[in-house]
Amino acid sequence: MEIGKLGVWFFLDPLTAAETADFAQKVERLGYSALWIPEAVGREPFAHAAYLLSKTQRLIVATGIANIWARDAFTMSAGAKTLAELSDGRFVLGIGVSHEPLVAKLRGHEYKKPYSYMREYLSKMKSALYKAVPPKTDPPILLAALHPKMLQLAGTEASGTHTYFVPPEHTAKARALIGDKPWICAAQAVILETDAEKARAGARQYMKTYVPRLPNYKRNLENLGYTEEDFANGCSDRLVDAIVAWGTADKIRERIEAHYRAGATHVCILPLRADGSPLPDHRALEALAPR
Repeated sequence: MEIGKLGVWFFLDPLTAAETADFAQKVERLGYSALWIPEAVGREPFAHAAYLLSKTQRLIVATGIANIWARDAFTMSAGAKTLAELSDGRFVLGIGVSHEPLVAKLRGHEYKKPYSYMREYLSKMKSALYKAVPPKTDPPILLAALHPKMLQLAGTEASGTHTYFVPPEHTAKARALIGDKPWICAAQAVILETDAEKARAGARQYMKTYVPRLPNYKRNLENLGYTEEDFANGCSDRLVDAIVAWGTADKIRERIEAHYRAGATHVCILPLRADGSPLPDHRALEALAPR
């Protein structure tokens, strides 16, 4: 599979099912190569991916990410192969260990040794029996990875990594760790707004879900040089500007290019709105479409 250079990542739960199909068709029509959908507390991603694949013709649908605590390795492997076969190879399986608050508090699982659990999980996926007609090729598997051990696992035991909530500096770090061949599919939040106050307000609305609430993201940013001062009071302008690219379309494209220069295979944009609405910004989607 060729993942392509530019895709879209978005929480589509605020949309109706029919509206998500319309959105996927627009993403495809504008020339983006892939649509990434997450797993959190909304739609089940495999069922939703099947629906979106059935409503599109060329678009790749990727999970960003499917939670490995939500289904066993046997089921995860079967689901991915089923979608790959049904779509003639247009499915990418992104998986991850998620975060302790989501796994332990919401799902009631014991969240311990996530790296070891992922390593064993991948081994079980590879050995899982599958007696249905197989896809022409197995779907690529990407690991959500921020820290060195998981990034190295993504490079040796999977097709690469899907990174999220990271600046280009992290993309460069990831490429140095995993080598030249594995994919790095980096998510980049964007806001098409030139007013700094409005853009940063929208960015902070988005970022408050992740820092300082989810320690995996905070620790990763600390490793990149950000301090407690950057996480206080809704995050510093420095951190906001590093995580969310805002401004004109040309300025945002510079950030996307920075990820490519740092070693990204693919960048998936999150077209956020400055007013904090959970709906995608279609203006940004259109303005940043592949040329």
